[in-house]
Amino acid sequence: MRFDIACFLCCCRSFLSSRQSEGESFYDLLNVDRHATQDELKRAYKRQSLQMHPDKLAQRGRTVTAADRDRFTRMRNAYEVLSDPRRRETYDAIGERGMKWMEDPLSIDPQELAHNFATSSILDRSKIFAIFLAIYVAVFLLPILVCLMADGTFGGAKWVAVLAPLWCWDVFITFYHARVILMGPIKRPEHIPEEEWVDPLPMKKRVSALVRFVFLVSFQILLALKMDGIIAFPWWVVFIPLYFWEAMALKKKISLTMIQIVTHAELELAIGKSFAACDASEKEDIHRRFILVPAKSGPVYDSACRIKAEAKMDLVRILARVAFTILMVMNLELGKEWSWWIVFIPIFVMVMCIIGSAFQNWVDVQAEAAKRDPSLFDPNADVEQGYAQMDENKNNDDDEPLTDEEKEELKAKVAQAAYRVVGTCCSQCFFLVILCVLVGKFQGAGYSWLVIISPFLAAGGIVLCCLACTIFCLSEVDENAGLVDFDTRVDEATAAAGYGSTHDGYAPPTTEQTGQQQQQQQQQQQSVPLSNTDTKAAETQPTSKPPPTSTWDPEKGEIWQNTTEDEEDEKTEEVVSAPKQEKTDLLDNIVDAQPAVIEPQLSGASEDFDLD
Repeated sequence: MRFDIACFLCCCRSFLSSRQSEGESFYDLLNVDRHATQDELKRAYKRQSLQMHPDKLAQRGRTVTAADRDRFTRMRNAYEVLSDPRRRETYDAIGERGMKWMEDPLSIDPQELAHNFATSSILDRSKIFAIFLAIYVAVFLLPILVCLMADGTFGGAKWVAVLAPLWCWDVFITFYHARVILMGPIKRPEHIPEEEWVDPLPMKKRVSALVRFVFLVSFQILLALKMDGIIAFPWWVVFIPLYFWEAMALKKKISLTMIQIVTHAELELAIGKSFAACDASEKEDIHRRFILVPAKSGPVYDSACRIKAEAKMDLVRILARVAFTILMVMNLELGKEWSWWIVFIPIFVMVMCIIGSAFQNWVDVQAEAAKRDPSLFDPNADVEQGYAQMDENKNNDDDEPLTDEEKEELKAKVAQAAYRVVGTCCSQCFFLVILCVLVGKFQGAGYSWLVIISPFLAAGGIVLCCLACTIFCLSEVDENAGLVDFDTRVDEATAAAGYGSTHDGYAPPTTEQTGQQQQQQQQQQQSVPLSNTDTKAAETQPTSKPPPTSTWDPEKGEIWQNTTEDEEDEKTEEVVSAPKQEKTDLLDNIVDAQPAVIEPQLSGASEDFDLD
C-alpha cells in the first residue's frame, strides 16, 4: 500500500463511513473480477457499453430513463478509475467515497463527516487523538529538553545528543525542500488561460529557500559543537551562517516593501502593452516589481496594502534580531559583561514598534473612513462641515454618496482594525512578560528554566484536554429520542384533565353532516302532535318567516341563516357570556361544596389582622 493511502487511512479512518456503499461497486458495473487485468477491463467496458449505452437501449425499443443514463455514466467512470493503476489502488484501499475526498477535498460534506465521526469506533478516534498528542510532544519536547539541560538535570550530557529532536526536524524539512525541487514545474490549471499562467513556485525561489535553510542548519550544528567544546571557533564565526540566513530574508523583505501597487490600466500605460501580451520572463519581472489589482479600492487592494505593511514589520523584526545577535556576540566574545537587559534592548524596541504600527494602522483606517463618511463617528456633525462637504461635492461632480453597503463595509474595516490592535497588544504584552522572565534568568534568578515555557505547556495541555473531550465524548443524537415518552405523558395529562387523548383524530363536522342533523331535528318536530291551545295560537298568529338555522363551514365555522342583525348580536353575546356564566356557577359550587375549608381560613385571617 502506498504511503499516502496508509497515512490517509490512519488519520481519517474515523471520518469514513463504516457502512457499505448502497450502489454497485466499480467491478460489479463492469462485471469483472477484482483481479482483472487491463485487457479484461477493456473487453468488459466494450461489452457493457453495447448493453448500457442509451442509444443501444433506444434501438431495442426500450424507454431510456435518467437512471439508465446515470448508470452508464457511472460505468464509464468506473472504467476510467480502474484503468489507471494508481487510482485503482486508491479505490481498492478506501473505496469510491474516500477516493473522491482525496482527489477533491472541497466535495466533502461537513454533516456527513460529523455523522461518520460520531458513529466511528473508539479505536479510530484513538488514532485521531494520538495524532494530536504526537504534535504536542513534537512541539514541546525540544524546549523541555533544552530547559532540563540548562538546569543541569542531565549532568554531563552533550548538547548534540540533547538536540536530537531538532536534527529530526531538520532532516524532515530538508527532505521536503528536496521533494519540492524534484517535483518540477507546477502544471497550469485548466480554468486559467496559458497566457495568464505564472508558476507560483519558480525553480529559483525553491533553490533559494533550500539554500537559506542550509545556512540555518549550519548555524545550529556550529552552535551545538561550540557549546560542547568540540570546536574552538570564536563566537562571531559561529554566527556567520545565521547572518547569511538573515541577509537573504532581509533582501526579500526589502523588495516587498519597495514593490508598487498598480492597476492593470496603469501597468498597460507604463509598459505600453497589456499584461496578457507579455511573455513568461516579462510576467515574472512584473510580479517581482508590481502588485496588480483591479482598482485602488476594495478587498484586493486592501490585501495588497496589508502585504506591504507586514513586509515592513518583518523588516523591523529582522533588524532587531541582527542587532540583538551582534550585542550578544560582543558580550560573549569581548568579555564586556554587559547586563542582559542592555543586550535585549533591540527586542524591546521591536515589541514597541509592532504595537505602535498596529495603532497607526487603526488611526489611518479611522481617518480614511471619516473622510469618506463624516457621519460614521460624529452623527451630529457641524453645519459648517456640512456646507464644506457640499462645496466639495460641487467641485467634484464624479463623487457619489456612499451606499448602505459601502458604509457597512467601512464600519467592518474599522472594527477589524480595532480587533487587530487588541490582539496585537495582548500577544505582545504576553511576549514581554515571557521575555522579562527570560532576561531575569540570564541575570541569575533562582527559578528553573522550565518556568519560562510553563505557560505554553499549560495552554497546550488545556487544548489537548479539550480535544480529548471532543473526540471521545462526541456521539450521534437521535432526533426522535424522547418523543414517544413525551406524547404518552401529554396523553395522560390531557386524559386526567378530562379533555381526552390528543390523538383521537378530532375533525370538525362537515356541511353534509350538519344538514343531516338539521333534517332529523325537523322531522322529529313535525312528528310531535300539537295540543288544541297550541293549534289556536298558531292560527291566530300571523305568518312569520322560518326559524333561524345554522350550518357548519370548515373554514368559516358556524353560519346562521334567516336571522337579523339584532338576533346575530344577541347570539354573539350569548356565546361570549356563556363561558363567564359557567365559570361563575362553577365557583359557587366550589364554595357551597367546601364550607368547612373556606370558613376556617377566613376566621384565621380575621384573627391575624386587627381590624380595630
